[in-house]
Amino acid sequence: MDNDDAITRNNIAEAVYQKMQKKILDEEWPKGERLPSEFELSEMFSVSRTSIRSAVQKLRNLGLIYTKHGKGSFVSSEFDSFEMLYQNRPILHLTKKEFMDMMFFRQSVEFKCIELAVENATPEDILAIEDALNRMLVSKNDYKKYSQADLDFHMAIIHAAHNKVFSHIIKYIKEMYYFYLEELNRVLGITLESIDAHIKIFMAIKNHDIETAKQCLDKAMAENIVMINSLDNV
Repeated sequence: MDNDDAITRNNIAEAVYQKMQKKILDEEWPKGERLPSEFELSEMFSVSRTSIRSAVQKLRNLGLIYTKHGKGSFVSSEFDSFEMLYQNRPILHLTKKEFMDMMFFRQSVEFKCIELAVENATPEDILAIEDALNRMLVSKNDYKKYSQADLDFHMAIIHAAHNKVFSHIIKYIKEMYYFYLEELNRVLGITLESIDAHIKIFMAIKNHDIETAKQCLDKAMAENIVMINSLDNV
């Protein structure tokens, strides 16, 4: 077997894995349900059983499924969808609790970072925040591009705090933070209120107005919590 064949087979197995993972995370295959047989999966995705075995093994390694000898593979009831943020899933369906966990983390960290940014931001920091804000404004019809700019906006504020500990922590969870924002913007939509809140936060930092900046962030988060709690399928 030459290297090209190996690469092709790996790509097929990865594509099958992504499709199977999506069915699990979207609950098309609910927790506890038995997966189709190896033959059925091979027919379903029009690939070889070798590719199916490779995809199944990866799902098993991640704890998404488990196998009972002689009975087949089943969707695990133990995995936490929040942990799947690190598996490069384009859109992750978070539960209300998972939304709230991240919201509480943001409340713990970002309020202090905004306070420090108001005190410590350099002209270069202000320009970086403004650049991210401008990219948000021009991307408001594309939630993925908007979410990336949204992340850059908050990263720029945290950087402007000039606190090494906060900067280190946020770098460690940057990918998780991005997917949280992407899902938040996908589920709640990009509203005029959200855009207005970001503009007001930027202006408050630029004008060294700590109280207004914190009030704007607090109001925006409170509105997000109300909207999340109003959803039945999150």
